[in-house]
Amino acid sequence: MATPAFAAAIPIFNTFVHPSAHDRVAEVLTTTFLSEGKLVKEFESRLTSDLGMSNPAALNSGTSALHLAVAVAGIGPGDEVILAPQTFIASAIAIVQEGATPVFADIQYNNGNIDPASIESRITSRTKAIMAVHWGGYPCDLDEIHALARKHNLVVIEDAAHAPGATYKGRAIGSISDYTCFSFQAIKHLTTGDGGALCCPDSAVATEVFRRRWFGIDRAHSPVSEIGERVYDLTDVGYKYHMSDYAAALGLANLEGFQERMSYRRQLVQQYQQGLQNVAGVTLFDHKDDRESAHWLFGFHVDNRLEFIRALKAAGIASSVIHDGIDKNTLFGGKREELVNQRRFDETQIHVPLHDALQPEQVEYIIDTIKKGW
Repeated sequence: MATPAFAAAIPIFNTFVHPSAHDRVAEVLTTTFLSEGKLVKEFESRLTSDLGMSNPAALNSGTSALHLAVAVAGIGPGDEVILAPQTFIASAIAIVQEGATPVFADIQYNNGNIDPASIESRITSRTKAIMAVHWGGYPCDLDEIHALARKHNLVVIEDAAHAPGATYKGRAIGSISDYTCFSFQAIKHLTTGDGGALCCPDSAVATEVFRRRWFGIDRAHSPVSEIGERVYDLTDVGYKYHMSDYAAALGLANLEGFQERMSYRRQLVQQYQQGLQNVAGVTLFDHKDDRESAHWLFGFHVDNRLEFIRALKAAGIASSVIHDGIDKNTLFGGKREELVNQRRFDETQIHVPLHDALQPEQVEYIIDTIKKGW
């Protein structure tokens, strides 16, 4: 049978831009007001109303959100933050930036998330926080993580770069922990070109986040004097992390139809799960019924991974490992062989295409290709 025309090249990701984005961005360009303004505030309001985020501060990247969370949480030299290695290096770099030390716990092999059972033995008098990375958009075991945090008086930071729109036991990711960090980078569910958000349910902490995202100056209470200078007294370090109206305009456009696009992703995931559940050499990740993934990735474990990748490539289908365990980096202390599940995950994880432009017939073609073997 001939290869379908649509299979010439099926990528892992694509960048979704809503048709209305052109007009929204053009309007901002026409005004020539490109910095943080009313559209950033509107975008933040919509993140709350549409996605359930608590006090979201729109930022220029997800990495800025991680660093700002670590800084505002008061984590610094001599402190430790426990996290999983199954993430991008930005998670640990944010910790190192403040002079603290990332301490790696093992993951759950069946989903890539941090294993709560591996956390407590790594808690010391220097531990200040647990960073929970929702791998691929699938929420971590937050009840267990929060129980450990309460027991040891620790902060919980969620790295939700993959998880806008996800829920845990009926609550929106972005409304649960002390800090939740989102990414709006180009290939994420919701893009602002590049951008992010930091959510804090505690309004007092949120106020500090908003102040420190712009150099530490409280714009709302620093009026411009008659001579044209803002009146303020800087008391601590702040950053140039605010989002621009230019980026917010794109984000507002891309929020249109977001829930419908999430529903469509879930349909594609269900199609994958049904088609691959009994395929030899494929082990699907687990998904509990008490949480809803944002499904940024569709990953699973596979035997003979290199041959699998080659077989799909020959059929015009992209497949890829998404991040080996970051503990391998010298900056973070080097590879931990005792993290047994992470090392297994490094050897067998694979991801296949999942994005807004993917069609059901393409998913069927991918499933059929996998079923033919490798």
